Amino acid sequence: MAVRTLVAADLEQASRICMAAFMGSVADSLTPVGIETFSRIASVEGFRTRMSHDNLMLVFEQQDRIVGVAELKEGRHVAMLFVDPAAQQQGIGKALMAAMIDHARVDVLSVSASLSSVPAYERYGFACAGEAAESSGLRYQPMNMQLMARP
Repeated sequence: MAVRTLVAADLEQASRICMAAFMGSVADSLTPVGIETFSRIASVEGFRTRMSHDNLMLVFEQQDRIVGVAELKEGRHVAMLFVDPAAQQQGIGKALMAAMIDHARVDVLSVSASLSSVPAYERYGFACAGEAAESSGLRYQPMNMQLMARP
């Protein structure tokens, strides 16, 4: 079991995991527009495009299989955190979050949490920061986590 950087060979597995977790826990609360928006974001091409930006993309590998995916945008914003539905409640999300925190370049980490994931982010230490909103059909709750002061 290990957290490592996502590589191009991981893109199909990463996309599949994100879509499976999204469809199982988020999609029911969204319109078709929101589902389409997320499908583009989580597509192989969506990942491939973001790989060239200032985004840290991580995977959690277990027995030579990817079971979790995380993305930290510009060292300041959790853009993605998904765990294979069959592997949830095993500390995978917590390990990925810890790795993103280790790579954060700010004192306050942000996330636009899907409404169904707010309790999970609260357990990680995030707090709501404003009213829930919607963008391109995706409904989200802005949340922040105050990090320890960096040396």
